[in-house]
Amino acid sequence: MKDRLPAGLAGCPIVIGGGLAGLMTALRLAPGPVLLLARTPLAEGAASAWAQGGIAAAVGEDDRTALHAADTLAAADGLADPAVAHRIAAAAPAAIAELERHGVVFDRDAAGRLALGLEAAHGRRRIVHVAGDGTGAAIMRALVAAVRATPSIIVIEGLAARRLLVDDRGIAGVLAAGPRDACLLASRRVVLATGGLGGLYAHTTNPLPAIGQGIALAARAGAVLADMEFVQFHPTALDVAFDPMPLVSEAVRGEGAVLVDETGARFMAGRGRGELEPRDVVARAVAAHVAAGHRVFLDARPALGTDFAARFPGIAARCLAAGIDPARQPIPVRPAAHYHMGGVAVDAEGRSTVEGLWACGEVAASGLHGANRLASNSLLEAAVMAGFVAGSIAGTEAASLPTPRPVALPAAPDAGGLRTLIDESLGMVRERQGIEAAIARLEPLAFRGGPQADPALVALMIATGALAREESRGGHWRRDFPQASPAWARRLVQRVHDTGTRIVCRAVPLAIASETASQQSLASGV
Repeated sequence: MKDRLPAGLAGCPIVIGGGLAGLMTALRLAPGPVLLLARTPLAEGAASAWAQGGIAAAVGEDDRTALHAADTLAAADGLADPAVAHRIAAAAPAAIAELERHGVVFDRDAAGRLALGLEAAHGRRRIVHVAGDGTGAAIMRALVAAVRATPSIIVIEGLAARRLLVDDRGIAGVLAAGPRDACLLASRRVVLATGGLGGLYAHTTNPLPAIGQGIALAARAGAVLADMEFVQFHPTALDVAFDPMPLVSEAVRGEGAVLVDETGARFMAGRGRGELEPRDVVARAVAAHVAAGHRVFLDARPALGTDFAARFPGIAARCLAAGIDPARQPIPVRPAAHYHMGGVAVDAEGRSTVEGLWACGEVAASGLHGANRLASNSLLEAAVMAGFVAGSIAGTEAASLPTPRPVALPAAPDAGGLRTLIDESLGMVRERQGIEAAIARLEPLAFRGGPQADPALVALMIATGALAREESRGGHWRRDFPQASPAWARRLVQRVHDTGTRIVCRAVPLAIASETASQQSLASGV
């Protein structure tokens, strides 16, 4: 085990994660020195590159940021923080302009205006995109190039964080490992930008290594987690024998594609906005139709026909690879784990309850998404919060570094043996018996070490929150409590007990969970 920090960089901020959140945070910290740790080569393995729909931003002539915030709050089903929703929506147009300065070329119409798509639960066309369905990949290409061209950003690829080091002053560094060696990286300022946890599920649209490792790192360092029970299932993953499952973007439904079964019946007709209801509503409807013995298809032929490949080239290519021509055939789909609304509880500047630890992007619970994420708010949140995190770090004095101490290297995490259990017990439809069985299986694994320990801990926190929340709301649906309850208009916060042997969970009022000044009380009260 050795120190891998280049000379003169000891104590500089460390950003863990090479997706949009991590890259933007590093760029915002420039020209100050920053170390960026990426488990894989940049632009490989990050879920950001897979994002098809785009970025939500109120830039249309008929739109306002207040309307964007209102749609965000409505989709969040009563659990989002209004101040956070308004702040991030207000920052969206500037975020689009910043990405353009980094070289992202967004689609524009014949008049030179940003071309705007429509997605579920948005009241206006406000989805800014690149090459139809290639937004995430285009953004990542531009940001990777910008990072590599910034001398103050030192990128170390092929190095995965295994533990956060803590002492009585908070964060003390990172224990990381690569294929051949391990190292201790001393720092009092660490940013988690590690993405989500969809890879814990047997049916997912996420990269398989996305198993919530950042959440596990934060939890074992003593940080408070929030909203862990809320997992968003995308209603239209391509239902073919691929793992992970290719995504068929919500934007396809925004252009008029409809959901039908094997008889051709449009089963979402007459349900509010139909296929453009919030994701949790559509996903549950699709799942219920499948459970009733039907197959479900997304039919884009009447709306797009032969224009499908021009509008959605990436999706068309994935369909053709599976032997499906979306211009002439309906696309077989089913729900799959897609996005996690919960994560490391952070304040308005991205600070966790552990001194010196920030979190940004899907790994964080900022209060924006509540119980259900509004489509295309994820890339937006990562881009905007990166600036707030960087500003907070820049305003924090670097404390004296600790003396490195030998630390046992945990096994590399592996969720392979848990995915079916998690899918069946903590999926779209939950009930007490299944959740309790999952907890009984996961709890001993989470605290005894080994490759399954960290993924088991993350899944255990999902299960603990799912058992405690005796209602159905947003991405959390209980068969035994099928209605939302006003008594549960609260957030659940969790942490690992000081003994390191169990999870502590409690409900807190929304104001306490989201106020910047309450982070310490949040930590002490769990």
